[in-house]
This record gives sequence, structure tokens and C-alpha cells, in this order.
Amino acid sequence: MKNITFRRTNGTNPAFLELVKHLDASLAKSDGDLHDFYNQYNGLENIHHVLVFYSEETPIACGALKKYNPTTAEIKRMFTTVNYRGKGIGSQVLLQLEAWATELRFTSCVLETGKRQPDAIALYKKNNYVEIPLYGQYVGMENSVCFQKML
Repeated sequence: MKNITFRRTNGTNPAFLELVKHLDASLAKSDGDLHDFYNQYNGLENIHHVLVFYSEETPIACGALKKYNPTTAEIKRMFTTVNYRGKGIGSQVLLQLEAWATELRFTSCVLETGKRQPDAIALYKKNNYVEIPLYGQYVGMENSVCFQKML
């Protein structure tokens, strides 16, 4: 796609915050009664590495990295606006997050998504993420699916 650019920023970026509002609204619908549980772990206070993708100057997608442990980054807040889905933008966000994680000296990325997000699961599998046991706060959550990719 032409005229798609991205910027590295942080969790206070206004375009990122606006995209996250749309993400949260979408997750509230798909997560249903589980939304409050998941939402408590989606705070932005420890999000310092954010990518925002733009078409022209319109924010269309985002993703973030959060330190999980000294060697692992957790991918958080992945979102692409409806009109740009199915165009490879999500894969580009992942690629750029992985490159940034490598620059930050992480050797792997982990992430969690929900079984009610089949498009997200397909995206991660397409990009060589391997399903792993549930980790951290997701242990015991029947709706969660966790993935990892070695960098």
C-alpha cells in the first residue's frame, strides 16, 4: 500500500490513545463478560515503545512493546482500523515491533489474545508465532491463547 508510514512513539501519543479507544470498544464487544478481567491488564502506564501507522496523516494501526522479563518483550495493544484490515498492515506492525524489540536486545516476543479474536490468532500464526502455555495473569483463563516468537 502506498503512503503508509509509521512513527515510533510512546504511550502518551494522542493518535495511539485514540486508536486504543477503538480497540477497547471492539474488545468490550468480543470479550463480553470477560472484558473487565482483561481490561485491568491493558493499562498504558508501562507502555514506552509504541508504533502508530498512518495513511497520509490518518492513524490506522498501532502496536506496542512492554518488557515482560529481561529477555522477552510482550506485544500489547495491536489494532488496525476496520477499513485497513486484510491489507497486511497487522503483519507490518508486528515486523516493526519485532525489529524494535531486537534493537532493545530482547530475544523473544510473547503475547496473549482471545479465542474470540480468530483474525488475531490467524495473524500471529501467519507471522510464525507459536502457541505456548498460558503465562502470567492468563493462566487458567479458558478464553486466552498465548504465543511466542524467537527473534
